[in-house]
Amino acid sequence: MSLETEAERVRARRKAAGLEGLVRGLEFAVINVQPELQADAAEELLRTTGHFCRQAYEDEDHRDFVLSTPGSADLVVRSRRRGKNPFGGVNSRRLTARLPDTRLETFVFLVEDLPRYAAIQRGRGIKFLTPRVVENDKYFFIQTPPSAYTGNSTGFVQWKGAARDFLHSGARELPRPVKPDLPYLKNIGCLDHAATRVTAENRDRAMLEFMDLTGYNFEFAVYVEELNSITNVTRVTETDFALVFTSGIKPFVDEASSGPTEKFVHLYGARTHHLAFDTENIEDTFAALARDGMKYLIELVGSEQEGLKQTFTVPSRNTFLVNEYIHRYGDFDGFFTRSNVTALTRASGNIPND
Repeated sequence: MSLETEAERVRARRKAAGLEGLVRGLEFAVINVQPELQADAAEELLRTTGHFCRQAYEDEDHRDFVLSTPGSADLVVRSRRRGKNPFGGVNSRRLTARLPDTRLETFVFLVEDLPRYAAIQRGRGIKFLTPRVVENDKYFFIQTPPSAYTGNSTGFVQWKGAARDFLHSGARELPRPVKPDLPYLKNIGCLDHAATRVTAENRDRAMLEFMDLTGYNFEFAVYVEELNSITNVTRVTETDFALVFTSGIKPFVDEASSGPTEKFVHLYGARTHHLAFDTENIEDTFAALARDGMKYLIELVGSEQEGLKQTFTVPSRNTFLVNEYIHRYGDFDGFFTRSNVTALTRASGNIPND
């Protein structure tokens, strides 16, 4: 059965269950890191994105730096203070074992009535990490276990008062790291999309699972046959944060012949590969970041005539994440171009494999 047919069935099941409209857009993404690298990871993101540190705190379970910029989902740079890491089993691949607690773990979405949402999903057989919705004086929260297909968790939050106020009564406020005074960082705006890499075998399952949990829908795919890669885009609307799923067209055989996407999953495991940030004055920003020490996997690709420009950085040594900087020109009505996807996919194969 085709992905389009299966996706339509998921949408029908969501509607019949009463889930339609309950889940809104992305509120924040949780990037967990090794405790000794947390300050470096936060400072790196402050130096390479438009986000600033809005809150910093610790409670019994976590130490968090909440990074924000207007109009964008937040990035929560986290380290665990106690308890077993539920993501440990998906972090033990060849190139990730040295940082066993490090990955973008959870995409967290806004829900209007979280107790109702959780009750409906439990009734449909959806499992969560906690037996009930977590509640404090600032929010309700719940999340799924790591997906067998993506290694990611999907979380849900309902704020009781001010939106994105994480500083609950059981937390202790910490000093906030200061954002560098670098004028070009004002050019880097919202989190545009994130791309998770999965195996060819799990591509459709991963997207359908995500659709079942959220209000997202599969929109289109870009095939790059010569690199054995397919990029699939899920969105709520054309202006919302998009979650992209990339995999091989055919399953992994070996590192030499399977293409950069399947090779990445073989070496790193299924996980989020990059975060993409909407970037103005992208040529000047690209150059300024390079002067500040940023290393890239590829020069800017695309053009104003084609409708967009993009680039990939080298992966962070603190988070494993690649930054993508992307600019769509005013009359461009698409999301990607095949030529850019091809160039960026090829460049991602330049990541060291040892």
